[in-house]
Amino acid sequence: MIQSQTYLNVADNSGARKLMCIRIIGSSNRQYAYIGDIIIAVIKDSVPNTSIYKSEIIRAVIVRTCKELKRNNGIIIKYDDNAAVVIDKKGNPKGSRIFGAITRELRQLNFTKIVSLAPDVL
Repeated sequence: MIQSQTYLNVADNSGARKLMCIRIIGSSNRQYAYIGDIIIAVIKDSVPNTSIYKSEIIRAVIVRTCKELKRNNGIIIKYDDNAAVVIDKKGNPKGSRIFGAITRELRQLNFTKIVSLAPDVL
């Protein structure tokens, strides 16, 4: 469960290291975001000499959460960290690599480019 003011790791090589969620895209009064939801975030830490700078406002899609995700067949998936991938307005990732495992639910939500770049799909 990601809400406003939550810090997230970045799971790609776009240049950002840490994000802070400031808004959840969707309904106007939505409080929590889960895997596959798009958020608006501010960059809190970035790699030097990249195109993404600290305090820049970007869009990101959540790929991992500490809160468990329950599937219809009874499997529960839970990660050790909260992580997101920086995307553009069209939903394509800004980085060229994805780090760590992601869930297959992202494919159903039309983030196929992120799924194809990821090393592990659970």
